[in-house]
Amino acid sequence: MKIVFDHNSQTFPVELTPDRSGKTYRLTLGEETVEVEILGTQDGQLDLRIDGERVTARVSSDNAKRWVTINGRTILLTKRSGSRKSAGGHHHAAGELTAPMPGQVRAVNVSEGEAVVKGQTLMVLEAMKMEIRIQSPNDGTVSRLFVKQGQTVEREQMLIEIVDRLES
Repeated sequence: MKIVFDHNSQTFPVELTPDRSGKTYRLTLGEETVEVEILGTQDGQLDLRIDGERVTARVSSDNAKRWVTINGRTILLTKRSGSRKSAGGHHHAAGELTAPMPGQVRAVNVSEGEAVVKGQTLMVLEAMKMEIRIQSPNDGTVSRLFVKQGQTVEREQMLIEIVDRLES
């Protein structure tokens, strides 16, 4: 996934590449690359291991703005318009599905490691009294579930990651 953020009048290209397990990522921020392992997620809090050091981060968002707090220091990142790979707001890159709007997860119909087919309903969100079905964009295997039933999600929050069957 590639995103461009602005912070204090500077531009930061960010690239996040998962390994085969989907639990460890290579994060490239400008010229610097670090290894990031997601240890846990809950209600906007991320427990991470960054290059071997344990870190807790809190992330909140409002459309293109992201507030990231690490070790008591908060920075505001603004996502550049047009930095997403898809227009509809449903997925960042192939297999990375995000919430199209704020809402609540009403049903999770799959589990990690499960094979899915294109068009299959993976989860159901409720937003503004509407039911939104999150469907698989392609055949593949669920590599990560980032949310659970009953959880409230924000617009563009990562919901689920699917890898091609050949990659898994």
